[in-house]
Amino acid sequence: MKKLPLLGGLTPQQFLQEYWHKKPLLIRQAIPGFKPLLAKEELVAMAARDDVESRLVTHFGSRWQLHKGPFAQLPPFHKKAWTTLIQGVNLHHDGANALMQQFRFIPDARLDDLMISYATDTGGVGPHFDSYDVFLLQAYGQRLWRIGPQKDLTLVEGLPVKILQNFKAEQEFLLEPGDMLYLPPHYAHDGIAVGECMTYSIGFRTPSFQELGEGFLQFMAESIELPGRYADPDLPVTSKPAEINNAMLSRVAETLRKIKFTDDDVAIFLGEYLSELKPTVFFDPPARSTSLSRFLQLADKRGVQLSRKTRMLYRGRHVFINGESFVAGGADRRPLVKLADRRQLAPEDVANASKDVRETLHAWHEDGWISLRKPG
Repeated sequence: MKKLPLLGGLTPQQFLQEYWHKKPLLIRQAIPGFKPLLAKEELVAMAARDDVESRLVTHFGSRWQLHKGPFAQLPPFHKKAWTTLIQGVNLHHDGANALMQQFRFIPDARLDDLMISYATDTGGVGPHFDSYDVFLLQAYGQRLWRIGPQKDLTLVEGLPVKILQNFKAEQEFLLEPGDMLYLPPHYAHDGIAVGECMTYSIGFRTPSFQELGEGFLQFMAESIELPGRYADPDLPVTSKPAEINNAMLSRVAETLRKIKFTDDDVAIFLGEYLSELKPTVFFDPPARSTSLSRFLQLADKRGVQLSRKTRMLYRGRHVFINGESFVAGGADRRPLVKLADRRQLAPEDVANASKDVRETLHAWHEDGWISLRKPG
C-alpha cells in the first residue's frame, strides 16, 4: 500500500506537537475515496472464530447488553441498534494490516491494533471515554460523533457497558467514508450510526503503571539472587511470642534492600512485555517444513517478511520478538534492526547476514513468525 496522506496536510511532527495527547482533530478525507477492506459478511465470519476477539453491544428497547464472542449468529442486518466490534483485524487480514502500518509514525511499542466496528442504524456503544489515543476512520456509511472534554467521568451504575452518566457534547461531526477523527485519552465521545456503517479504530497501548509494576516484579523474581537463610543466633527470650520483633524486621528489610535493578533490566522487561502477544494469537507454521539450505536458497532470492501477527522491537543490543529476547551485537544486530523497522528484509540483506542470523531466520520461518516474500 502506498503512503497515504492521513493527516490532512499536517506532517507527523506537526500532528504530534499540536494534537497528540492534547486535543481532537477532525480530518476530512484523510483517505480520499476509501472503501471498506472487508464486507460485513466477512466480519460476521470473523466474529464466529475463537481466535478472534469480538463483542456484541445491543441497545434494544432502551436496554444495554454486552456479549463476548465467538458468535454462532449475530442479529439480522435489518434490525436496528446493534454493534459488533472485531478486535485485532490487522492480525488476520493483509489489507487491514497494511492500513495499520500507515500509522507507524507512532512507535510500534505504542501501536496496538485495528478494530472494526460494524453497526446497524442507531447502533453504538453509548457515550464513553477511552484510556488511550484513537484514530476513528469512517470506512462505510455515516456515523455521527458527539465529543467533549468531559471532566465528570462518573459511569452509570449497573450497566454491562461503561457509559458516562453526565455526558455533555461540545461538538458534533458527521463522518463520511474516508473521514477520520483523532481523539486523545479520556476525551468523551459518542458515535451513533446513521444507517448501516463501519468504523475502523486504530488504537494505542497505554498500560497502567500498576500493570507495569506488577509485571516487572514478576520479571525480576526470575533473576534475583539472595543467598543465605534467615538466622538469629543472638535470639533473646521473649515475653511476647506472637510479636514480630525489631531484629527480625531489620534483618529482612536490610536483605530486601539489596535487590537492585538497572536500566538494562527495565529495557529487557519492557521489550518482552510489549512484544508479548495476546492469548488468542496463534501462529500457523508452514504446511511443509523447509530445510535450512532450501530456505536460505529461497530467502536469498526473495527476502523475508514478518508475519502480520509478529511483534518485533529492539533497544540497543537487545532484540525482542513475540515476548522473547536475546542479545545481538555488531553485524548480527544490523539486519535484525532493519527487519524490525521495515518488517521485511530484501534478498541482499538476507544473503549478507551472518550464519547465526540466517539460522535464526530459518527457525522463525518454521515457527510461522516470518515468511518468504512473495515473488514480484
